Amino acid sequence: MLRLFIILHLFFLNVYACKGGYDFCIQKAKDAKIMQQSFLSIPVQNNQRIVFSHKKPKSKILKYDPFLSLYLVEDKEHFVYPYDLNMRLQLGTAVLNNKTAKEGKMLQHQIGLNFFGKYSQKFPAPAIISSSCCSLEAILSDKGVIEKEYLHYFLTTKKARYADIGIRVHEQNKQVFVDASDPFMPDNPFKVGDCIIEYDTKRVDNAASLMRKILFAPVGSKHTMKIKRGAAFLTFALQSRKRYGGGFVSDTFLEQKGIYFDEALHVSMTEKDFQNYGLKIGDRLIQVNGVPVSNQNELRKYIENFKDYSSLLFERNNFQFFVKIK
Repeated sequence: MLRLFIILHLFFLNVYACKGGYDFCIQKAKDAKIMQQSFLSIPVQNNQRIVFSHKKPKSKILKYDPFLSLYLVEDKEHFVYPYDLNMRLQLGTAVLNNKTAKEGKMLQHQIGLNFFGKYSQKFPAPAIISSSCCSLEAILSDKGVIEKEYLHYFLTTKKARYADIGIRVHEQNKQVFVDASDPFMPDNPFKVGDCIIEYDTKRVDNAASLMRKILFAPVGSKHTMKIKRGAAFLTFALQSRKRYGGGFVSDTFLEQKGIYFDEALHVSMTEKDFQNYGLKIGDRLIQVNGVPVSNQNELRKYIENFKDYSSLLFERNNFQFFVKIK
């Protein structure tokens, strides 16, 4: 009887949610138990849940995206009305949890794995952004909004893997410019300040959509990019490679060499290939190629001066030492 009541309750919730406002969506979030202390657990199709968490969940993990701190896990409770990820445009949304909702809108869309989206309402994270029909539109994280295109990509790919062509970008006046160029990517043709005109012969005027095309492309796929550099127009033939950093993973271009940093440039992890350099967790990077650095953006900027090697100055217990990266 209880199960029948829940099914009927959720049926009417589904039918009338679009007309009844966000109170129904709050109730659905409560029924679905999406709020789990410091993380989200959102039921989706096929008796699975999207978990947004910075810690490994206890449930059986089917897939993991370290860049966005997303897990796909089994849903043993089999929630009868899972969240629909609606890829159509929604005119109205609200950010909500199992207690309250605030209607708002996106102020800035997510630009790849380096700039999360911004929502108009201040709200405690984590939370979800929902349509008035209670479909899942996005996740509000502690760094900003993870938009539904990235959630859809996570759900529909066998493995959470992103492609890279060696650039980081920003948008200004509907033009897209190169912010940083990966010095370790072989034959990388880009320079800081290049204005991107076309990607695969299609006009580029939006950094968010450009980065989705780059990130979601198969690793190893071939592309063309037309750019403006000064007064000259250039077209490059490109082949995408594996992305190593971004989102909740450090993104300094050194990740492909096996070294990862926290926000203050302390070493947070090293891969086996990098352990020969003698670095330890907690060592702090203070200079790159002779220039002082204090955050990942500065490191990414100044490491572009790489030629035959990059010179990194670290500090450990007031002792300073150099590491050269080829």
